Amino acid sequence: MSDGNLLTDNPELYEQQFPDPGHRAARFVDDVVRRFADRTDAAPRLLDVGCGTGRDVGHLATLGYAAVGLDTSVPMLTYARRRHPGVRFVHADLRDFDLAGPVDVVTCLDSALLYCHTNADLTAFLRCCHRHLRPGGLLLAEMRNGAFFLGNTELLDGTRTRTVTWRGVPYTSGTRLWIDHGGQLLRRERVWTWPACPQPLVQTSAWRLLFPAELRYLLDTTGFDVVALFDAPGPRTDPPWHPSAALSTALSGDRLHLVARRRADAV
Repeated sequence: MSDGNLLTDNPELYEQQFPDPGHRAARFVDDVVRRFADRTDAAPRLLDVGCGTGRDVGHLATLGYAAVGLDTSVPMLTYARRRHPGVRFVHADLRDFDLAGPVDVVTCLDSALLYCHTNADLTAFLRCCHRHLRPGGLLLAEMRNGAFFLGNTELLDGTRTRTVTWRGVPYTSGTRLWIDHGGQLLRRERVWTWPACPQPLVQTSAWRLLFPAELRYLLDTTGFDVVALFDAPGPRTDPPWHPSAALSTALSGDRLHLVARRRADAV
């Protein structure tokens, strides 16, 4: 999902800033589905919520998934449709989407779930997932781990600077994170500069911080059973995900990975 900013308005720059040439995120999804699915379909139906540039769902389509991507950013969806013409992309809000037909898997990667800042937003999203998944279908989410920030400040110390070159122009970003304790949010300020920029471009965003027990409760009350909850390995951890890797359930790492199964009971 996106609030509309330099990166989401320029999908090619986004992929330069956050490259994934080996499709680690999509391979993570495929491996997790194979590991935890209650059945193996020839072409599993998959919905990627917060699909962004379509990079992950596009690769999953090449692996045999009947894939659909959903996002709120029109520039991202326009880019995704051009790059992945065999995939259906839908413009919708993750708290209120309505697609025809059940799916086998819903994915929500790279903290897209955490753009739901309130309990009502989170519940609305999970109810939408429950409504779209067949009984026994999987919800797979990857996000920042609220518990990590209970005793760690390494991501909050100072400003992280990065420069990427897009169309021959160097774009430099300075990013700082801080905790909004009252809102239970991880807030971000990113300041952009580039040679033709008359003044620094300042953009802000925020993610809800969820604790593992809190996440389990929200899932239980919206009709899901948690199959796995682990901090490592994953597509953005080091070492990265491997199909044979043992899962770490210490839940103290920066990233939290969720696999939940939709119950048959109504919500």
